[in-house]
Amino acid sequence: MSRTILRYVKHRITQHPDTDVTFEAECLAYPCEWTANASPDGAAVDVECMSHTGRTGHTSFRRVCTSFALVVRTE
Repeated sequence: MSRTILRYVKHRITQHPDTDVTFEAECLAYPCEWTANASPDGAAVDVECMSHTGRTGHTSFRRVCTSFALVVRTE
């Protein structure tokens, strides 16, 4: 009969050090196809959305924040 040895290793997840977080937005008003320029500055994307609202009256946006993760052992 064989025996199995289980070893539990703790890990943590963190933002990948060689990447930036990227913010994006797109207008949800149909048939508007406006999108904000992708940027590492979330506030700049928000300003673009508010400017678009001022020009068009469109008030709904999908905002996306993309980051890349790295999982490493804590030991």
